[in-house]
Amino acid sequence: MSSVDDFVARIEGTCGAEKHVIVVFKYDKKDEAIARIRKNAQLKNSIAGIIFEMVFKDTSFRVYASGKAIFRSVKDKKELYDLLAALLV
Repeated sequence: MSSVDDFVARIEGTCGAEKHVIVVFKYDKKDEAIARIRKNAQLKNSIAGIIFEMVFKDTSFRVYASGKAIFRSVKDKKELYDLLAALLV
């Protein structure tokens, strides 16, 4: 069974009124991570096949074909890790 750390290279925060978290996937695992996320989350919109707007457990986020994901309104790191663990099963 894969863990979140097998897929995630780093996690960054954004500044501003709304708190967003940027997850950067490891280069050699990004395609597998994106495929797993697309399988488990609900697709809301796809832009040119490179940006995917998705929803999972009432959390909206975007996944980019470049290997990044931006999660909106995640409260803390534990919530993010729980969400990623469920998405990357």
